[in-house]
Amino acid sequence: MDEKVLIENEQQAQYNDDNIVHLDDREHIRRRPGMYIGKLGDGSHSDDGIYVLIKETIDNSIDEYRMGEGKVIEVTVETGIEHGKVTVRDYGRGIPLGKMIDAVSLLNTGGKYDTKAFKKSVGLNGVGTKAVNALSERFVVESFREGKHRRAEFSKGHIVCDSGILDNTDNQPRGTYVEFQPDDTKGLFENYQFRSEYIEMLLRNYSYLNTGLTLKYNGKRFVSKDGLLDLLRENMTSEPLYPIIHLSGEDIEIALTHTDQSGEEYFSFVNGQHTIQGGTHQAAFREAIGKTIKEFFNKNQDLSDIRNGVVGAIAINVEEPTFESQTKIKLGSRDMSLKEDSISINKFVNDFVKRELDNYLHKTPDTAQVMLQKIQDSEKERKAIAGVTKLARERAKKNLLNNPKLRDCRIHLNDAKPSFSSKQSEDDLRAESSIFITEGLSASGSITKSRDVNTQAVFSLRGKPLNSYGLTKKVVYENEEFNCLQSALNIEDGLDDLRYNKVIIATDADVDGMHIRLLMLTFFLQFFPDLVKKGHVYILQTPLFRVKNKQETRYCYSEEERLKAISEIKNPEITRFKGLGEISPEEFSGFIGKNIRLDQVSLRKEDALNDLMAFYMGKNTTERQNFIIDNLVVEQDDAEPEE
Repeated sequence: MDEKVLIENEQQAQYNDDNIVHLDDREHIRRRPGMYIGKLGDGSHSDDGIYVLIKETIDNSIDEYRMGEGKVIEVTVETGIEHGKVTVRDYGRGIPLGKMIDAVSLLNTGGKYDTKAFKKSVGLNGVGTKAVNALSERFVVESFREGKHRRAEFSKGHIVCDSGILDNTDNQPRGTYVEFQPDDTKGLFENYQFRSEYIEMLLRNYSYLNTGLTLKYNGKRFVSKDGLLDLLRENMTSEPLYPIIHLSGEDIEIALTHTDQSGEEYFSFVNGQHTIQGGTHQAAFREAIGKTIKEFFNKNQDLSDIRNGVVGAIAINVEEPTFESQTKIKLGSRDMSLKEDSISINKFVNDFVKRELDNYLHKTPDTAQVMLQKIQDSEKERKAIAGVTKLARERAKKNLLNNPKLRDCRIHLNDAKPSFSSKQSEDDLRAESSIFITEGLSASGSITKSRDVNTQAVFSLRGKPLNSYGLTKKVVYENEEFNCLQSALNIEDGLDDLRYNKVIIATDADVDGMHIRLLMLTFFLQFFPDLVKKGHVYILQTPLFRVKNKQETRYCYSEEERLKAISEIKNPEITRFKGLGEISPEEFSGFIGKNIRLDQVSLRKEDALNDLMAFYMGKNTTERQNFIIDNLVVEQDDAEPEE
C-alpha cells in the first residue's frame, strides 16, 4: 500500500482527547434536529419539521387550556411564501416572568415536571419550545401576568434583547405570545413553505380533543362540540353502516363504527396529542373492541372478521405519559394513575370498552343487528379465500426471491447492514425507507442503478395491473402482481408491519403511465385504504423535458418550465422524455435523491371514496362519457382560433 495512504489512514483512525467535544443546548439541537423534531423537510408533507415547530408551540397553550386557563388560542401563519412567520397567542396564565428566558432557551427546564401545575399535559421533557427557539431565524416570546410583562427576542437560539420585567401599561390580557420564523440555513429548513391544509388539520385535531376550546387561524375558527364524534364525521371517507357509537368517561373517550371498506382504521390521542403511530392505548382499544363484540354475540367469531371495516378513535388522559420519541407520535406507557392507584392502560381501556360498549349494544339492538351482518359478510369473504391464501403466500415469497421483481434495500436484508453516516441512525433510515413501484424492467433498471441502496427498494410491475374496483379480496391472492406486492409491503394483516414508510408509484408521464397509476391507486383504495389515509402513498414526479446547451442543463417538469428554460438558455437542445427507461441512471440519481419531487396522495371526506371510484373505475357510464366530452370541449374552446 502507498506510504501516503498508510499515513492518512493512521491519522483518520486516531482517537484522543481532541475527539471529545461538548455541545451546548442550542448547538446540540441545531446539529441533531432529528432528535427533537423528527425529519426536517420543506413543508410539502404533513410530518415535516416546520409543522412540528408549530405543534410544539401550540402544545403549551393547549396545556394551559387543559388546566382550565384560557379558552381561545390565536394562530397566524404566513403561507405560500419562501419565508413564513408564525405567531401563537393564548390567554392562559402566562410564563412566570422571572424564569421566562430559561423556559424557552434551556433544555430540561419547564413547568411540566410539576404535576400540580400541569396535570395530564403533553409537554413533559422541557424540550419543545427550546427546539423551536434554536431552529428559528427569529424567535420572540412575551408573557403577560399579574399586571406585568416581559419580552425577549432570540436569533438561532442566541438571545438578542430582553426587556426585563415591566409594568403592563397597555393592559394586555394575561397569557403568552410567541412569534418565530424557521431558519432556512442550509441543512435546516431550506426553501420551506407552509401549507394551510396541514396546519388546519392540526388545529382541527386540537379542537376535537378539547371541546369548548376555540382556535382561530388566519380568519378561520375551529371549535368542536362533540369531540371524537366530530372527528369521525369529518374524517371518514366511507359512510358508516350504523350511527357512530360515541362513549366517554373520566380520562377516556371513544368513538367507533363499521364501514364497507377493508381493513381497520384508528385515530388515537393521549393528552390531546395525536399519536399517529398508535401505541399501548390504541392496541388496547383494538383488542377490547374485538373481545367485547365477540362476547356479546357469543358466536365464536374470528377477531379479524369482527374488526374488518372498523373505524375508531380513542383519547385518554395520562399523568406523565411515556412516548417513544420527542415527537410524541407513539405511546410507550404501560401504566397510568387512577385516583390514588396505578392501573395498566390495557386494563383501563378494556374495562371501559367492555362495560360501555356492551351496555350500548344491549340498548340498541338495531345497531347490533347491522354490526352482526357486517361481521358475517366479512367471515363469508374470508372463508371464500381461505383455500388460496396459504399457497398464494408461498408463491409470493418464492417469486420475490427468485426473480428481480423486488430489489430490496439493505435495511430489510438479513445478510447486509446499511452503512450509516454520522448523522443517521437506523431509525432515521427506516423513516426514510421507500419502495418505487415501476412499470417494466427498463424503468426499474434505471432506478435500481441510481437509487440509495440503504433505503430505496424497487418493485417491477409486469404489464398493466388489473382493474380491481368492485372485486373481492380473493383477487389479491389470485393475481400474481397484487399478491407479490402485498407480500413485499407486508400489509396483508394491516399496517403495523409495513416495511416501507413511502410507497412511490413511478410511471411514465403518458396516457399508459397515467392509466397504470390509476389502477394502482384503485388497488390500494379498494383493499388497503389506510395505506393512503395514513399518508404512505406518493406519486413520483419525473421531468418531461431536458433543455441544455454546453454551459447549462435544466430539467423541466411542465410545459411552463420548458418555455421558461428555452427563453433563458441560448441555442438550447431540447429532449422530450417519453418514458422512465429513457432517462439514464446518472440523470435519474438527481430525480430520486435529495431533491426528489413527490406528490402525496391524500383523501378527504368530500372525496366520497366509493362514489369517486365508481365514477372513474367502474363500468362505463353516460355520466363519465359526458364528463370526458365536456372537458374536451373546454380545451377546444380555450384554444387559439385558427387564422
